[in-house]
Amino acid sequence: MNAVIRPVTSLDASQLTEKVKDIIKEGLIQKEKPRTVDEELEYIKMMKENNNMYICVEINREVMGIARLVRGELEMKKHVALFRTWLTPSAQGKGIGKAIMEYTKEWAVKYDVEKICLTVFARNEIAYNLYKKYGFVHEGTQKRQVYFNGEYDDEVHMAYFTNTQ
Repeated sequence: MNAVIRPVTSLDASQLTEKVKDIIKEGLIQKEKPRTVDEELEYIKMMKENNNMYICVEINREVMGIARLVRGELEMKKHVALFRTWLTPSAQGKGIGKAIMEYTKEWAVKYDVEKICLTVFARNEIAYNLYKKYGFVHEGTQKRQVYFNGEYDDEVHMAYFTNTQ
């Protein structure tokens, strides 16, 4: 499998809105419905204007996942970015998550992001363990923070510090 990690472009909007539907059904990301193509186009534009990272994973010219770092809007929080990612089921378990983590950490250092924050649902042990493996630390847990398909789940807050002085 030849996966390419590259910046998202407006040409990806349609595939992104379609591919995320299955991920939403799994209940492992904080999204209840996909953006429309127009909303996605606007989001891509905003991400570029704000110098945020928005990348996709492409396999055989098909978008199979994304990752993004969204910087704090306030000047006092520009050194912090919120990380979000997802991969389609067919792209999982193939080392792509590791490649995304490495790309993200390199991008953060290059663009002066000192702290990467994320949240992960407690039941998503695969993602939690991947984050731990790549140096993310557990900062706290919000109990019964989400309710999906008749069950509560905890939301775990994690962080990675690019500058570990």
